[in-house]
Amino acid sequence: MKVEQISVFLENRAGRLAEVTKTLAENQINIRALSLADTSDFGILRLIVTDNEKAKEVLKAKGFTVGRTNVVAAEVGDRPGGLHTILEMLNAGGVNVEYMYAFVTQSGRNAILIFRFDRTDQAIEVLQKNSVRILSGDELYTL
Repeated sequence: MKVEQISVFLENRAGRLAEVTKTLAENQINIRALSLADTSDFGILRLIVTDNEKAKEVLKAKGFTVGRTNVVAAEVGDRPGGLHTILEMLNAGGVNVEYMYAFVTQSGRNAILIFRFDRTDQAIEVLQKNSVRILSGDELYTL
């Protein structure tokens, strides 16, 4: 199962991130997960939101450059070594992680890992073969 993520390209200047969050809030779009990576000139804000189509539409209307990417959301126990176990599975399956970010649903229970892979379908197969729960977009949006 793949989850759609939107990517917003931001100039690296004060207030630009707040413009994104304001636009989403004004349009009743909830952010479920995010990651922000930057360079000296620009940043890439990666978002999992409750309404991708609407988010893309309203952000583009405000002048933001917005893209879409398929990612995978995997659930892992919130314990030491949880991430390592997943990475070992992927490595053994010959899958490369291009980037990832994570969040914890409830401390001591489960973490959700959001992955971008070089070979997404193969990664899903490896994870499912190893009984790793893969979340659908609908499940992720309602956490």
